[in-house]
Amino acid sequence: MTTPRVYVIHENPEWFPPFAAAFEAEGVPVEELLLTDGGALGSIDLGAEPAPGVYWSRMSASSHTRGNEHSKEYARALLGWLERSGATVVNGSHVLELEVSKVAQHGLLRDAGFDVPRTTAVFGSAALQDAARTFTGGQDVPFITKHNQGGKGLGVRRFDTLAEFDAYVDSPEFEAPVDGITLLQELLTAREPFITRAEFVGGEFVYAVRVDTSAGSFELCPADACEVPQVIAGAVCDVPGAETPGAPEAFSLRTEVTAEHPLVQQLRTFLADQRIQVAGVEFMETTDGRTVVYDVNTNTNYNPAVEAAAPVSGPRAIARFTGALLEQAYAASATTV
Repeated sequence: MTTPRVYVIHENPEWFPPFAAAFEAEGVPVEELLLTDGGALGSIDLGAEPAPGVYWSRMSASSHTRGNEHSKEYARALLGWLERSGATVVNGSHVLELEVSKVAQHGLLRDAGFDVPRTTAVFGSAALQDAARTFTGGQDVPFITKHNQGGKGLGVRRFDTLAEFDAYVDSPEFEAPVDGITLLQELLTAREPFITRAEFVGGEFVYAVRVDTSAGSFELCPADACEVPQVIAGAVCDVPGAETPGAPEAFSLRTEVTAEHPLVQQLRTFLADQRIQVAGVEFMETTDGRTVVYDVNTNTNYNPAVEAAAPVSGPRAIARFTGALLEQAYAASATTV
């Protein structure tokens, strides 16, 4: 009989080493289920029972940018089979659907009472230019675009005039979203040049990360494997001081944001209500006094510099959380034998 373990469902092995080290440090058996063409899980017997263990999904909305165009569909099939079989699944199929749709995230956050960016979802490219005029009231006011299936700053561009936007849509540089849905969104002006990402594991707050945006980049993935040259092709927000030399570290611990912070408590309740066990939630404090929540990332990565300074490790918190679920599931199955 296969020894029960934690199975990690994903498609990018470059992101896995910190988690492998964390599971080893916590003494929790782990195995990758790589959902790529020719990956570790090439097929599933739909009439069989899943191997004993806990299944943690960390599928990414940006998997298609790494040549894994079908990984999200593989994950839908796998997670559905696991859930129908009664397996213990962390961040299951309902979370995958949230990960791959900023429209869904926006709606759930808004319904939960968070301040969210004013947003219009545009289907296809034919309606984009007219939709932009409706969105801006026909005025040349700054706005941004982004892809509905995001991650890695996909499709995030700033436009200051409608003529500039028209030229982009008509140009070969136009970046079509993988699902055909482009978001038009208000341009937010940050009070200081950073956004904050609050990390949660097992429904509990781990720490908050200050993500510097002074260089204008919107590649905000904190993992070492995500490091890319800064690209200043617009910004997700206005960044006062963007020309100031001696910029701070891109990722640092924001110690004043604690578990007692009102927004953190509100986010904790939101994640519990949505049955999201592992997530990083991004928000921005603006010059006009707003605290805007705009992204729920359910395949969170962790930055080494932040991890070195933090009192609690994100990957090790995940290893402990899933390890505890594994013990509970295995103890329950042992008592029924």
